[in-house]
Amino acid sequence: MTVLQNKTSNPIAHLTAEDVEHIGVELDAIRQEVLDSRGASDAAYIRRMITTQRSLELGSRAVLLASIFPPAWLLGTAGLSIAKILENMEIGHNILHGQWDWMRDPKIHSTTWEWDSASPAAQWKHSHNELHHTYTNVVGKDNDLGYGIMRVDEDQRWYPLYLLQPLWNFINACFFEYGIAAYDLELGASKRKGLTKTPEFQARKNAVLRKIRRQATKDYLAHPLLSLPTGSFLPTLAANFTANVVRNLWSHSVIMCGHFPEGVETFEKDSIEGETRGEWYLRQMLGSANISGSKLTHVMTGNLSHQIEHHLFPDLPSNRYAEVAPKVQALFEKYGLTYRAAPLPKQVYSAWHRIVRLSLPNDWLATTTWRNLPRQLRRLAKMSTGSRDERAQVQALLTEEAALIAA
Repeated sequence: MTVLQNKTSNPIAHLTAEDVEHIGVELDAIRQEVLDSRGASDAAYIRRMITTQRSLELGSRAVLLASIFPPAWLLGTAGLSIAKILENMEIGHNILHGQWDWMRDPKIHSTTWEWDSASPAAQWKHSHNELHHTYTNVVGKDNDLGYGIMRVDEDQRWYPLYLLQPLWNFINACFFEYGIAAYDLELGASKRKGLTKTPEFQARKNAVLRKIRRQATKDYLAHPLLSLPTGSFLPTLAANFTANVVRNLWSHSVIMCGHFPEGVETFEKDSIEGETRGEWYLRQMLGSANISGSKLTHVMTGNLSHQIEHHLFPDLPSNRYAEVAPKVQALFEKYGLTYRAAPLPKQVYSAWHRIVRLSLPNDWLATTTWRNLPRQLRRLAKMSTGSRDERAQVQALLTEEAALIAA
């Protein structure tokens, strides 16, 4: 995988400009059909989902009041983990996208909803809705590509620091909500530009700290204190921590599956200048991947298992993605495009394979076998400690060997 404009085999070379615009017209028609048919059943779905999630969370927290007993701890922790996943994925994420604003319900509206996450809703909406969904997979514009800490494309220059990116990615997965909060705060960019002392940054930082303090007080103080009478303070504290880690690992995996598997395309910044509606749609189609599975899988992923459909229609109610998915897939087939979908384990493996592959110099993994591993490790050491010219020399050898293998 590399930026689409630099690929020797272009997956859209067979499309004419008219084809691309026809794709846009057909997708607009699919979207409008759903917009025109939204109604009571959709409203009932999200209200039922919120009621289910809140009941599950309340019941799980009640069970954890007696979490000194292992069965209660296991049951309560599992229930709280599921409740947090539902709140983040199927409820919070989708409400904040404005998918339910048409209901005109002030309690279920993107302007009033605040979710169970370290990132304040307003900051997340800016970085996710306005930036990520506008510049999906555009290298240098879409900061969701690696969150500024990982190498996500072969065209990015390799540095020895990237050898640690599988470790960074795992740590980021465990504490995903805090990584997203720092990312939404634009902490790294603000430090580089010397903006951390500005009133605007301080106001956003204070909003994040207030949100983290509120979430931590609920999970790590108030709820455990309620468990004191049964001697369950520490077990309840551990249960809340475990539930948060489980939620973080799950949401990170789902996001990885939708954006990072092998075969998902990335794009150059120059390629989106003057982008038409059809071209924007085409970029969403090529820059996303789906998770195939049961209805339960779709609900637990917030219907981001339909990541392609979500990127095409981020403001449509999530419960309708399964309905439009066959129509979208038929459009892929009609225009000779690859509709990337696979079960969750396969997509997780593919995404992690890419993270590991790109943590290494280009073609290092492709040219490495058990027999030549000592030589390859010497090459890797030379690239890690040598000058830029030495890195370039070794890279040229790797590229040449990879080409011979491919031939």
